[in-house]
Amino acid sequence: MCAQIILIMSEKSPFPLIQTPHFLLRQIVATDLTQIFRGMSDPRVTEYYGISYETLELTQAQLDWFELIYETGTGIWWGICRRDEPQHLIGTCGINEWEQDDHCAEAGFWIFPEYWGKGVMLECLSAMLDYCFTKLSLHRMQSMVEPDNPASWKLIEKLGFQLEGILRECERKDDRYVDLRCYSLLAREWRNRVQPQATIVHFPAST
Repeated sequence: MCAQIILIMSEKSPFPLIQTPHFLLRQIVATDLTQIFRGMSDPRVTEYYGISYETLELTQAQLDWFELIYETGTGIWWGICRRDEPQHLIGTCGINEWEQDDHCAEAGFWIFPEYWGKGVMLECLSAMLDYCFTKLSLHRMQSMVEPDNPASWKLIEKLGFQLEGILRECERKDDRYVDLRCYSLLAREWRNRVQPQATIVHFPAST
């Protein structure tokens, strides 16, 4: 599965645009607010995500967070779109808790239910991981998943993540404590998988 990474140059740090055979991972912008709200207000999406919003106005906090972690170098999240509909966001994926000195980060993702079980996130996360390990020089990627969310932990297992253990009752949710399955993937483990290298294209600052 070949992905193309395009660095769009601007006055700020370049934001990586990642193209997979069928999807586009791009910067999340103000016009995505409605789609972000649609996802973050859908109980099927937020059941295991940990964040939800009741109004469009409150959802702006999520867009502010995407911008904040990118500007501070503590994370980067992409909006997922079909390549033939680049303005129509269908989900998000990215990293946060990015410790640049230690070269580690935590991965997260969500997508609208109508795209579940169709291989969308497998394709997009493969490209995202390749970018993070090869271009951001990450050494370790971590992911925390609830045991009752097999769709997510089976997905990351397909990507090569290894289960390190169960964090018992480490998170409070709906007035109860829940366990988390702790997964990790190391850069050398990713390199040992059969993954074609991405193509990088640099656009001039005037673009």
